[in-house]
Amino acid sequence: MNNVSQSSSSSSSVNSASDPNVSRSRRSADGSQTMAAEPSRRWRDVFWLGIFMIHLILLGGALAVLGLNRFKRSDRLNLDRFTNKYLENQKGLTEDYWPLYALAGGVGTVLGWTWLLFLGSQANHMMKIAVHILTTYLAVLSVLCFWMEQFFWGVAFAIGAGMLFLYVLAVIDRLPFTMLVLQAAVKMVWSLPEVMRVAYAFMLIMLLWMGIWSFGAAGVVALGIGDGGRWWLLVVLSVSLFWTGAVLCNTVHVIVSGMVFLVLSHGGREASSMPPKSLMKSLRYAVTTSFGSICYGSLFTAAIRTLRWKIRGVRSKIGNNECLLCCVDFLFHLVETLVRFFNKYAYVQIAVSGKGFNHSARDAWELFQSTGVEALIAYDCSGAVLLMGTLLGGLITGTCSGIWTWIKYRDRVAMVGSTAMLMGMILVGLAMVVVESAVTSIYICYAEDPLLIHRWDAEFFNQMSEMLHQRLQHRSARAREVLTHNRVDNHHTLETLPF
Repeated sequence: MNNVSQSSSSSSSVNSASDPNVSRSRRSADGSQTMAAEPSRRWRDVFWLGIFMIHLILLGGALAVLGLNRFKRSDRLNLDRFTNKYLENQKGLTEDYWPLYALAGGVGTVLGWTWLLFLGSQANHMMKIAVHILTTYLAVLSVLCFWMEQFFWGVAFAIGAGMLFLYVLAVIDRLPFTMLVLQAAVKMVWSLPEVMRVAYAFMLIMLLWMGIWSFGAAGVVALGIGDGGRWWLLVVLSVSLFWTGAVLCNTVHVIVSGMVFLVLSHGGREASSMPPKSLMKSLRYAVTTSFGSICYGSLFTAAIRTLRWKIRGVRSKIGNNECLLCCVDFLFHLVETLVRFFNKYAYVQIAVSGKGFNHSARDAWELFQSTGVEALIAYDCSGAVLLMGTLLGGLITGTCSGIWTWIKYRDRVAMVGSTAMLMGMILVGLAMVVVESAVTSIYICYAEDPLLIHRWDAEFFNQMSEMLHQRLQHRSARAREVLTHNRVDNHHTLETLPF
């Protein structure tokens, strides 16, 4: 229980220095927790909320124009007059390609709903399949792209398969603990069926937006401006779709995190201290006062997290190459600095306290570092495993649409297949984020007060505490080794210097 007492004392010191406007919690003698009255929340990161809404309005208008221009009749809005002097003009209609995107939306929705349906019984097997099958699937896709004479995508998938294989080899010893954390998260989410209904609802909202988005994307694919112009437009539309999808995923993240944190803090959803209509309150905060923070964080967190996983995988396999290790360490410390201000744990703080994104991210990271839990998070690969499941869902979706496109319009396979893959990733990601939210909430609660986890699941708490003890010992041993190595080098340098 030493870890419990150390973490509890560190947590209390962090909480005492936190924002005084944040509602306090008081622990009674029997270990239960009662929450003080929560103050009204202020709107946060309103600038980014405005940017996101303006972006949606402008993009919606552009999608309507692009789709209608080739709907039922070629060049209905006479847009080709701006391009026919210097770009290749070809004939095509929006309705030729829109069904291909409809297939992508249907496949992605089915995969996402299937994931949520089997969340309680088969989630562990599905995550293992995602880890072991994804590399093989990428290699098969690479061969298929070469056979279809899509050489760029063949090389891209081959490189992706190789990098993923190396990453899995680098972290294979961490997978047992990762699966342990994911099983606990699934257990928590399965006890809260209302949060899965929220995920279903947001998948439907995303599907409706994708109907509009794919209408414009199909118009772009049919547009008569040559491959270069179409690709640039599709890249812009894809970036917009990625941001929109990330915003919806992180909105679900905030809702689920708020619910899980409340359940762990109050000792169960049936506890008398649980606030009434807690799900509706969490939903209301997520789509109103905290929505600007969600829009802001969604721009950066996914890219920074992916880069961090890759650098850590490479760093663990470098060995004694001092020059390469120095370069990778520089990148590692740079990314670690960015993680301080952009991390997924900020969404838990946003859900609980309603602070701005950067403030929440900084508080969460300082909490982890002050309690030592950051060593446990660094060892855990649950986010990477869930990302692999999301990638696999996207690849399956893209393959289905790509094969149909190859049968009908062979010169449009790459355009339709790549954008369909993005659609599938977003829809499956909306299902995966439910588990990821539970994981982040578990770590936040463990850092703030380990007794919350002990009260919920004593066996899981003991396993986490034992792993934390091992990781802290491992870090101490590495620090002593580096210190000793530096002392030996300095001593050797002093001996060789002429005096």
